[in-house]
Amino acid sequence: MPHTRQVVDTNVLVRFLTGDPPLMAEKARKLVDQADLGKTTLVILPVIVAEAFYTLESYYEIERKSVADRLAIFLQCRGIQCVEKDRILDALKRCRDRNAHFADAYLAAAAIELKTPIASFDRDFDKFPDVSRAEL
Repeated sequence: MPHTRQVVDTNVLVRFLTGDPPLMAEKARKLVDQADLGKTTLVILPVIVAEAFYTLESYYEIERKSVADRLAIFLQCRGIQCVEKDRILDALKRCRDRNAHFADAYLAAAAIELKTPIASFDRDFDKFPDVSRAEL
């Protein structure tokens, strides 16, 4: 059987990480197992990480630090290709270490990578000592 690539939707990622509902979770686990065996590559886009983070934190009421850890571990597994992986992992670390929302942490990670300040009224960015916020 030839190697395949598949872009993964949020619902597959959430089912895999929560085990809920069980039948869908089992199918998601089998897909991830195929990636771990090298039979397929699962492509994870930044918007999917953001949506999964929000869903796990809000709907499933999983603590933000735990969500960040689970996603970071998953994204580094064999057979997982995370688009913008370094930026996403930096953002997840910022979520965990600074108790930040994913969107803010992602924007902070992007600003560092791009070597540019963030234009924002939001003082939450001040919790990142390595990020400059342009006062408006």
